[in-house]
Amino acid sequence: MFEVIVHRFLALPRTFKQALVILLDAVLCVLTVWLAWCLRLESWLPLNTTHLKVGLLSIAVALPLFIWFGLYRAIFRHAGWNAMVAVVQAMALYAVLFAGLVTVYAFEGVPRTVGVLQPLLLLVAIGGARALVRFFLGGVYRRMLQRRSWPGVLIYGAGHTGRQLARALSDSHEQRLLGFLDDDDRLHGHSLDGRTVYAPRELPRLIAQLNATDVLLAIPSASRTARNAILTQLQALPLHVRTLPTMAELSTGTVRLSDARELDVEDLLARDTVPPNDVLLNKHTRGKVVLVTGAGGSIGSELCHQILRCHPEQLLLLDASEFALYDVHQQMQQLGQKMQATTHIVPLLGSVCDKARMERVMATWTPHIVYHAAAYKHVPLVEHNPSEGVRNNVVGTWVCAEAALHARVPHFVLVSTDKAVRPTNTMGASKRLAEMVLQALAELNGPTQFSMVRFGNVLGSSGSVVPLFRQQIEAGGPLTLTHPDITRFFMTIPEAAQLVVQAGAMAQGGDVFVLDMGEPVRIADLAHRMITLSGLQVKDDTNPHGDIAISIIGLRPGEKLFEELLIGNNPQPTEHKRILRAQEAHWPWERLEPRLHALVACMEADDMLGLRQCLLDLVDGFAPTDEVLDWRLLALKPRVGPVQDQYPSPPNQPQNSRYLLQTDL
Repeated sequence: MFEVIVHRFLALPRTFKQALVILLDAVLCVLTVWLAWCLRLESWLPLNTTHLKVGLLSIAVALPLFIWFGLYRAIFRHAGWNAMVAVVQAMALYAVLFAGLVTVYAFEGVPRTVGVLQPLLLLVAIGGARALVRFFLGGVYRRMLQRRSWPGVLIYGAGHTGRQLARALSDSHEQRLLGFLDDDDRLHGHSLDGRTVYAPRELPRLIAQLNATDVLLAIPSASRTARNAILTQLQALPLHVRTLPTMAELSTGTVRLSDARELDVEDLLARDTVPPNDVLLNKHTRGKVVLVTGAGGSIGSELCHQILRCHPEQLLLLDASEFALYDVHQQMQQLGQKMQATTHIVPLLGSVCDKARMERVMATWTPHIVYHAAAYKHVPLVEHNPSEGVRNNVVGTWVCAEAALHARVPHFVLVSTDKAVRPTNTMGASKRLAEMVLQALAELNGPTQFSMVRFGNVLGSSGSVVPLFRQQIEAGGPLTLTHPDITRFFMTIPEAAQLVVQAGAMAQGGDVFVLDMGEPVRIADLAHRMITLSGLQVKDDTNPHGDIAISIIGLRPGEKLFEELLIGNNPQPTEHKRILRAQEAHWPWERLEPRLHALVACMEADDMLGLRQCLLDLVDGFAPTDEVLDWRLLALKPRVGPVQDQYPSPPNQPQNSRYLLQTDL
């Protein structure tokens, strides 16, 4: 009501508002005369005609002076120091004139001290009236208008965490706390810390009546399934949903407003993580020398985090990227200091394809276990650079595995991918071939126990769809989707890394472990949920005035509509409910080794067609969706023809080059 009255007053014509102020000053003149009289006689007197006559004299002196000093030209709610100075100057001259008239002419029945008291009282009244107007219109009202433009926030969860968050919100200068939401019927309608607890079913009404725009999920102890059910309910409403971390992540026990974060896909998955088995986590890590290759990557760096928490004797970080190695080394040092760990952390620059370097590393430290996470994993990049992708993923694995054998390393674990199952791209084929190398070497019964762990996409990794969608939403869209029906498995990076370590602890030699990834996620559904839970609307044919559009850009080279985790259909359970052991066919080493040498020969000869054929011969189920897309071949395309002698050979290239036979790039 106050806001409505003030708004209507400010909307009045300026001349009308000036007239109201002049009338107010006139009334104050009369009232201060009466008040001065009462103070002089030390008793409350009824207002009489004598008071009115002296009041009229005050008005006759004061108003012309106020007009002359410009007191009615100022905008009260913006009036500053200069306006108050003008009031004081006007009142000083008024005091001289009014006191002179009252004392010199000595009106009958009027005490002379009224001429002194009244100007002082009028100064306080006039100045105070202007200060109050400035305070309410320029301060309180302005802040009220600002608060009306702030997001109206409802906290989902009226428990201890929700109350802590409410206290943090009460100090916020950017958000308005409207109340709580809770599923407990016993709390509905009650007040909690001065805020009403509402039923979630009332949300449509609260959006309309209270202008609710945001919901903060303060249910850190809720299961993933329960959170997903709540998010499904909120998805249909125009609300921006954020969440607090889990209880494990809220390690300080104190909830701050800064703890609230945007939803990521892990918040949208109906999947509860399984607590790790400490026996499996520590079996090959605690007090041991551990080597992680590709330590600067998404999985490699998280493996380092999980392993360091197990307090190994030494943690060897190997990566070919100087910056990635520097970054993960700094992270490990900071974590080690925080944990007061005695682990010796060693950063090692080097490529897994460098045989001499890897043999020296293995021989120098003789790690108890190697986690081989070094790989090129970006499908389109490997598809356009197949030789380097195969060299890093296959030859790098081969080199590291043989170096481990020569150094008599007890355990070697390969981090693999679901794209290795019936691959349609070079990256997937190279990872399946890397698995086959370890399977074949394991059958030689050497000193090293080889195993591999296969899983799908991890959330937040480089190139992941979730950070991409988040950036596109912040930029106003559109969200780019390769196909409306594409699906992917998802798992959080910490869960994946923990399961890799635990799977390696169960290895018996040649094992192919497959992680239970839950149900596949339809990426189009994920895009819709990320848009709507950001408080926005999807822009499409049915809603042309929406906020964010979804653009279908087509499948990328080598990309599949869906991924698989098993080649066969006979997975065996293990002692961990999220880890399965697959039984998959492979080549024996005596057959595989010469074919690997032929593969390397194709790479050394820059023979991409031969390289493709080797992969087709070796990897069962490899069905590439595109022709060879090597960038160099594409650059040579204008000089390639159906008849060899129609075009000159590329520089330094023999006439019988395979490149001249490729006509349909």
